[in-house]
Amino acid sequence: MSQLLKGKHIVLGITGGIAAYKSAMLLRLFVKEGAEVQVVMTPAAKEFITPVTLSALSGKPVVSEFFTANTGEWHSHVDLGLWADLMVIAPATASTLGKMANGIADNMLVTTYLSAKEHVMVAPAMDLDMYASPSTKRNLSTLAADGVEIIEAKSGELASHLVGKGRMAEPEEILQRVIAYFSKERDMEGLTVGITLGPTHEMIDPVRFIGNYSTGKMGFAIAEECASRGAKVIAVAGPTSIKPSNPAITVESVTGATEMFEAVESNLAGCDIWVFSAAVADYRPEYVADHKIKREGVDEMTLRLVRNPDIAAYAGAHRDQGQTMIGFSLETDNALANARKKLEKKNLDMVVLNTLADEGAGFGTDTNKVTILNSRGEEKTFPLKSKREVATDIVDSIMRYRKG
Repeated sequence: MSQLLKGKHIVLGITGGIAAYKSAMLLRLFVKEGAEVQVVMTPAAKEFITPVTLSALSGKPVVSEFFTANTGEWHSHVDLGLWADLMVIAPATASTLGKMANGIADNMLVTTYLSAKEHVMVAPAMDLDMYASPSTKRNLSTLAADGVEIIEAKSGELASHLVGKGRMAEPEEILQRVIAYFSKERDMEGLTVGITLGPTHEMIDPVRFIGNYSTGKMGFAIAEECASRGAKVIAVAGPTSIKPSNPAITVESVTGATEMFEAVESNLAGCDIWVFSAAVADYRPEYVADHKIKREGVDEMTLRLVRNPDIAAYAGAHRDQGQTMIGFSLETDNALANARKKLEKKNLDMVVLNTLADEGAGFGTDTNKVTILNSRGEEKTFPLKSKREVATDIVDSIMRYRKG
């Protein structure tokens, strides 16, 4: 017996959907691989599969309520969060996904999720129309941005006897995702990674700015990937609503390009790797009004713009020996030529190229399609993937480059 999960602590969350019967099989697979599993059920889940079955398979009492009614014993969601190495919610219904995304802690499972320090995976399961609805897509997007790993639903015959996307991934696939997570090489242990991410806002007056559509999703995905592999991460973040889930990530929040430059300059020598993924404005207004500019009596307004510092170029020119520098290049035309030029001109080791010509790539999406170029003349184009998967490809490429 392989026992690939020996010594690992897994919280298995089960919600109220017909796919809950698969959770018993998943639990059995976890236990066979040596994991210690604590099942946490929503009250509705008990309508589909009994706690007795799950308790027999896990060897532990199932947790469903906040306390045991006849004894008053309190079930601490905080303790579960500290105990677990991983939380897997399978199946995850539309209702539970919505509660997780919006912090509605009205049952033990969602409360445990909100207290989780560990990595979280969810395997959605619902009817095809629910899975395709804008609200479900929005909730999954929010959870992905929060660092939750989504194990996508599959297509097939559903409980409604309709055929479409909404079936929970098979227990064997979920097991392999869990094994892959725990098998991930901590090849960045002892390294410090600096990363710029998000947009910059260049102020015109106290209420207006020049900016762009960057959300910081790609940058934070890279930061999370580095932290999961053992690195300490300093994230210099422009205005973004995304918050990291890994405590190894320190965020230095900035607004404009000048602030971002100063933050990078002060941290430059202390990082082994720098990833310049921020969408930094090339120009800023020369003068910033100290009050809101009124339009009354003014038919035209002219803004005089001045160049912002080139952060990646500065870092490339002032790098220490042994540092690795990675830039990003978002292009609309002559993509490869422009990326190669940036690689050489800014003295970088690697450039991650994406183009708005590729559907599903660019600002605000949950997916990306990139080509990675390095100073050794190597170029590799990857297919469209989730930004979490793209982050893995980028970090893998960085570590291969560093190893020579």
